[in-house]
Amino acid sequence: MTNKAEASTVLLRVVLGISFFIHGLVKFQGGIGNTAGWFDSIGIPGSLAYVVALIEMVGGFALIIGLGTRIVSALLAIVMLGAIFTAKLPAGFLGDGVGAGYELDIAFMAIAIFLAVNGSRMLAVDGIISKSQQSKHESSHTA
Repeated sequence: MTNKAEASTVLLRVVLGISFFIHGLVKFQGGIGNTAGWFDSIGIPGSLAYVVALIEMVGGFALIIGLGTRIVSALLAIVMLGAIFTAKLPAGFLGDGVGAGYELDIAFMAIAIFLAVNGSRMLAVDGIISKSQQSKHESSHTA
């Protein structure tokens, strides 16, 4: 990737990470039991609220620091797909005046899919690990 493209990818990764970290944190701060109850009320097992909140919060932090970007992004894309089809679809793209629509979920999902496909190693723990492994591989071949 060119430096401009990689820098833009870092921007997407960090903004998506911050957004998901905050969404997950709010679920815990607002009482994860309340979120679990809401999940139950729409026909989703309440225990899944804990899984979603952890993926959002821990995954969001991982994206911010660039750790496991591809895997985390794939998980977040699945979470967004689930949110769209279980909670947001009936309200429509822009919402119905009562509930939010799924426009933001689609944008988050598209960014997550981009990151899952392309990764992001600039200013990332993944990049440091990759360079370290590459150095070890190169030094084992020259020894």
